[in-house]
Amino acid sequence: MRALIVADGDVPSRAALDAGWPGWDRAVELVVAADGGWERAATLGLRPALLVGDGDSLPESRLAELAGQGVPIERSPTAKDESDAELALLAALRRGAMQVTILGAMGGRRFDHALANVGLLALPEPAAAEVDLLDASTRVRLLRAPAVSGAISRLELPGVIGDLVSLLPLGEPAEGITTVGLLYPLLNGTLRAGPARGLSNVRLTAEANVSLRRGSLLVVETRVDTQAGRLGTGDLM
Repeated sequence: MRALIVADGDVPSRAALDAGWPGWDRAVELVVAADGGWERAATLGLRPALLVGDGDSLPESRLAELAGQGVPIERSPTAKDESDAELALLAALRRGAMQVTILGAMGGRRFDHALANVGLLALPEPAAAEVDLLDASTRVRLLRAPAVSGAISRLELPGVIGDLVSLLPLGEPAEGITTVGLLYPLLNGTLRAGPARGLSNVRLTAEANVSLRRGSLLVVETRVDTQAGRLGTGDLM
């Protein structure tokens, strides 16, 4: 099952999402709103099947209205360990979601929220579900090495020729990295946290991929020509 989570961050318009990531909402069977993400979902023409969170971003009258309409609400205390986006993701996973896209999770002015949401990519344990963060120009995914020693994990990177693909290791060095269809190739290479070696690679073919033997690799794809604006040459550094 594919699920869509709408968090209470900056959510692009449907037109911007369609231009940047055609098919972004294809085959979605479950839409979950994380607190104030309910109203942001409405701007996309979506009505979530579930509202999750502490409710501090919605007036009590609005919550009562939604409850009266029969909307399932999983309300949590305001003082909690999890973010609303995390609770929404957990709710989607409990309902059997195997692919989850999260909108409104790039943080806006809250860089700490952006980092916390990146951490959600590693939430499914074991790594049975695929989770990505999406806005008009950027998609963020996590490639994790398989638990079986010597095996390889691979992530497909279909997209537009000329778009950017950054490969950023998380934690321990990411080893056994091989890329196909990118300008600066890696063949059984290693990337370590700190150096920016994996930043701003360029897709050469519509079908590209990256494989990994050990560690975790954050894969950030950036559209260079969308309604969000065209990147300049300085953005490739």
